[in-house]
Amino acid sequence: MSTNTFSHRIAAGWRPLARLLDAAQPLGALLARLYIAQVFFLSGLTKVRDWDTTLLLFTEEYHVPLLPPALAAPLGTAGELALPVLLALGLAGRFSALGLSVVNVVAVLSLSEIAPAAFQQHLTWGALLAALALFGPGRWSLDHWLGRHGRC
Repeated sequence: MSTNTFSHRIAAGWRPLARLLDAAQPLGALLARLYIAQVFFLSGLTKVRDWDTTLLLFTEEYHVPLLPPALAAPLGTAGELALPVLLALGLAGRFSALGLSVVNVVAVLSLSEIAPAAFQQHLTWGALLAALALFGPGRWSLDHWLGRHGRC
């Protein structure tokens, strides 16, 4: 069997799997958006529920670069509450993914000591956010719908 025939057989066998993976992309993007949105939104809710503790943590524990704690706390909390909603809807999807990437990086940098398991979670979130920023929120998003209907 020639190399050319062998490569054609591999390509022919791969095509159905490639079509299946292409069809699964919108679901994969949606699941990634919903997972990330939940993580950050719940973190924001925790901060709002006990604002005094949040301010104390930003003053004593979190060392946010370049921002005073009195400004970092409300900005970080606002980002954790607003950006996940946009991301879940797929509205300004790339912007919200990039914004949450900043929140994620600042969280890692601001903690003087981070447990290896927590660091691994931040890496996973960062990888998902990078994929959403690079490839967009997918076809099952408001960005896609608005773009198809000439509104974006």
